[in-house]
Amino acid sequence: MTRKPKPVLDIPPSPNLTFERALWEDDKQWIAGLDEAGRGAWAGPVVAAVVIFPQFANLEQNLWGVRDSKQMNVRQREFWVEIVREHALAWGVGSAEHSEIDLLGILPATRLAMQRALGQLSATPDHLLIDALLLPNLETPQTALIKGDQRSLSIAAASILAKTTRDALMRQEDYSYPVYGFSRHKGYGTRFHQQALAENGPCAIHRMSFKPLRETVGVIDPT
Repeated sequence: MTRKPKPVLDIPPSPNLTFERALWEDDKQWIAGLDEAGRGAWAGPVVAAVVIFPQFANLEQNLWGVRDSKQMNVRQREFWVEIVREHALAWGVGSAEHSEIDLLGILPATRLAMQRALGQLSATPDHLLIDALLLPNLETPQTALIKGDQRSLSIAAASILAKTTRDALMRQEDYSYPVYGFSRHKGYGTRFHQQALAENGPCAIHRMSFKPLRETVGVIDPT
């Protein structure tokens, strides 16, 4: 069987406003970029954020350091998140808890977090630019962009808001569950986290539907 080649993506050196400008030129004013953080973690919530930027000529220059949050260190994210908020016309953050992830599954829970983030906006978007997802429950026109956090400035900005918010939440959880080191790995499956699970078992904020947790406690997957 012949496989179709994967499309070659045009990844710019840094996220820009190419997609936003095309929509602005089509008389769409409120363009919202959305992204999430924590989708692959073993514990804690999945957090989504949305950002709407104004049609400002120097926006890319003023936000020159904004990148996909995974390509930034902690200090860079904490610096740029404040500048993103200052330049945004509107922004919002939403989350879905570990219990909702276990009940719904990670993809529906991620969409739920995004819808909750949209609910925090002070403006109604004309179009959504989303990192690799669509929100089928919404009638708002939308575009799913593969590697959108590397291509769209709005999505990259949203990724920083989502990441910094979730990291702060996981640092708080570290006080309640210090043996797991949540402030270090934010709930992801690092070697330290695996060892802590082996020694202590899961805690109240672990995602029990995830395979590593099911294996830890010997739960049989009903699916």
